[in-house]
Amino acid sequence: MSSKNKSVQLSVSGLSAQILPDGMSPDGYVLEIGGAEQSHVDLGDPSFIFYEYLRRIGNVIDLLAAPGDPLRVAHLGAGALTLVRYVQVTRPGSPQIAVDIERELPSLVLDALPLPAGSRCQVLVEDARAALPALTPALGAAPQAIILDIFSGWSAPEHLADEGFYREMKEVLDAEGALIINVGDDAGLSFFTAQARSLLNVFEHLWCLAPTVMLDGKHAGNLVLVASHHELTADLKTALIGQGPHPASALDTWQVQELIDELS
Repeated sequence: MSSKNKSVQLSVSGLSAQILPDGMSPDGYVLEIGGAEQSHVDLGDPSFIFYEYLRRIGNVIDLLAAPGDPLRVAHLGAGALTLVRYVQVTRPGSPQIAVDIERELPSLVLDALPLPAGSRCQVLVEDARAALPALTPALGAAPQAIILDIFSGWSAPEHLADEGFYREMKEVLDAEGALIINVGDDAGLSFFTAQARSLLNVFEHLWCLAPTVMLDGKHAGNLVLVASHHELTADLKTALIGQGPHPASALDTWQVQELIDELS
């Protein structure tokens, strides 16, 4: 059986995972977990990001340093290593670490979908919170970006969705860095609201990137929160909205506060 069609049983969740052709392009593949598409990879063009929320995260990464400059990036939630690939091809030589609690998943992904040549990515099988002390040693210095991509509404593990975890990540993060969080949520966005409130208690600035339609709270979907010590300036907001996917919204700290007040 081809490694791209091989199925493995994940020991923590108990779900089945496999990698299949995406049916759209000769080099495109999807990682399915429990029968649901979880990640997409284009081996021919790792800079192509199919899922909208990941594209928004990629847009933030693009702004964290001058184009092409390496970044120290930690990925909490590895998936198919889509963003690891993106960072490598847009910022060659970037030291990275990818953390996932499912022992079988990284082997499946790396066997079927090898990383781009020159990739410097350590894979750590560990709980995301327990892995925090390992991030700086693995990267050689404090991470300039921590990407947290493990949330699916209130089913998220409690210890990964509390204010204490955010404070611990802030301590690990480079002083000029950014914590980038994908928040998947149901209509009403109650989980998103809780996470945004916690982050506002920890970080000076909090941005939100989302499809404009998500901001009325009537739809399920993904929103990206960016926590840092840096203000979302008018120029940065224009750049992020311009990069899409469209229709796109980018909220600064005060607008995030207004949004969660409206949703509460």
